[in-house]
Amino acid sequence: MPANPTVLTSKPEWQTLKDHRERLDGVPMKELFSRDPGRARRYFIEGAGLSLDFSKNRLTDEVLDALLALASSCNLEARRESLLKGERVNVTENRPALHTALRNPGTEAILVDGQDVVAEVQRTLARMATLVDGVLSSNRTGYTGKPFTDVVSIGIGGSYLGPKLVSEALKPYGESGVRCHYVANIDGTEICETLRRVSPETTLFLIQSKSFRTQETLENSKVARQWFLEHCGDEQAVSRHFMAVTANVPAARDFGIDPDNVFPMWDWVGGRYSLWSAIGLPIAFTVGMTNFRALLAGAHAMDQHFQQAPLHRNLPVVMAMLGVWYNNFWGAETHAILPYDHYLRSLPDHLQQLDMESNGKSVTQGGEPLAWQSGPVIWGGVGANGQHAYHQLIHQGTRLIPADFIIPLQTHNPVANHHADLFANCLSQSRAMMAGKSLDEARAELAAEGCTEAEIAQLAPHKVIPGNKPSNTLTMEKVTPETVGALIALYEHRTFVQGVIWDVDSFDQWGVELGKQLGKGILPRLLGEEAGSQTSDSSTDYLIERFRSAGGA
Repeated sequence: MPANPTVLTSKPEWQTLKDHRERLDGVPMKELFSRDPGRARRYFIEGAGLSLDFSKNRLTDEVLDALLALASSCNLEARRESLLKGERVNVTENRPALHTALRNPGTEAILVDGQDVVAEVQRTLARMATLVDGVLSSNRTGYTGKPFTDVVSIGIGGSYLGPKLVSEALKPYGESGVRCHYVANIDGTEICETLRRVSPETTLFLIQSKSFRTQETLENSKVARQWFLEHCGDEQAVSRHFMAVTANVPAARDFGIDPDNVFPMWDWVGGRYSLWSAIGLPIAFTVGMTNFRALLAGAHAMDQHFQQAPLHRNLPVVMAMLGVWYNNFWGAETHAILPYDHYLRSLPDHLQQLDMESNGKSVTQGGEPLAWQSGPVIWGGVGANGQHAYHQLIHQGTRLIPADFIIPLQTHNPVANHHADLFANCLSQSRAMMAGKSLDEARAELAAEGCTEAEIAQLAPHKVIPGNKPSNTLTMEKVTPETVGALIALYEHRTFVQGVIWDVDSFDQWGVELGKQLGKGILPRLLGEEAGSQTSDSSTDYLIERFRSAGGA
């Protein structure tokens, strides 16, 4: 059922928030802090090993209450239970979205069409453990008897971004000695450069595709298979070096993969939520199954927090509703993800897909055009690098860009005062966004530097930083399997909550499918084949002509 029994913008809670927005317009956050010495501690919540300081927001108690009242009026609590119980919350595809079952410790059953999916997940984890332990112990070897030293994961989208993020994030725990490589792009350069770095005798290939028909993944897999055969010359050896995570076992078998080396993908798991499944095998090969299970435990702890914590103390709910506040009432069109930890450098890429593929929709669950904005543009990068690049736009540009600062209290690599410097950078950026620099402060600063009145009059306006730019600060003791699991699950639930408010289906992605459909008609024309659509538009036709003339095929 749609989330909103009445149109979202007609709700009294929506009007209340519009009134609050008008009252807060022009009120600087600096003033809110000066009025309330306890603001930071009151707007601070914890859960599953993560802590959130959300005091640097255009927020009062009344606004927070109104945001949470809006969430309740959209039936958030009931929709949350539907998600976690395995009801068919993916409306357009008539499926559950049970990524939470992938990290369920197995203490309770969740039935989908009469099948206990938790039991099936636990069986798959046991199979993963057998495989990973066999490879890491060198009991499972390549066709020449040599142990595996490299794993090449071939996938795209959620089969790539999530595992890549986590294997990078948990590098300090990577004691296995197995190197993991990722191939996603259909650009042949990526697969060719990867194959140059590995040996066919000691490389294990993972083909990650639910359908085993994803074009980019399948084409890259064919290249890898041909490269392997050119070196070993034995078709039978393919089954020792190639494995698959897919729902299409016959296609994997036709490729040469032993059915015993095929791990399941289920319809009730979307690609962008799949790193917790066998899609996460590259993570397990990198850090071992003990740490992989710890990753799942951290995510499950966040699931429990999301389910049990009251709304005003609930990390995903509060973060989601702050996003709604800026997106729908303040006109913010983007949201920056700024991890201040090198190991988390790929977090913005993963969250970009998670959020924008989930909530990049323009109709309600009932198929009606949205009369309000849905998801924002998600972007960002690792701190402190961004401070010397795009932070300028955040601080002095004309756009409102809310940001999430993410930083551990401790580092895995203590070098001199580097982590203190990094932490200082993080805090200074969030404070600069909030406090800014007034014209009077800029003038006083220039006067203290000995500038003349003429110089001050000329330079001061350029040094003004408006401030009043909102941000959250997420911290954890350290980047560990548990905290990484909790962090990713936090953003999964945040995305779901916003989808509930906007009444969109957060679990389909029909816009992605359109490009695939059109590509099937264009590719034969590029290759000079007769099949495929012979006309499209003048731009596409002309570019196809230029490609053919240049011998691009």
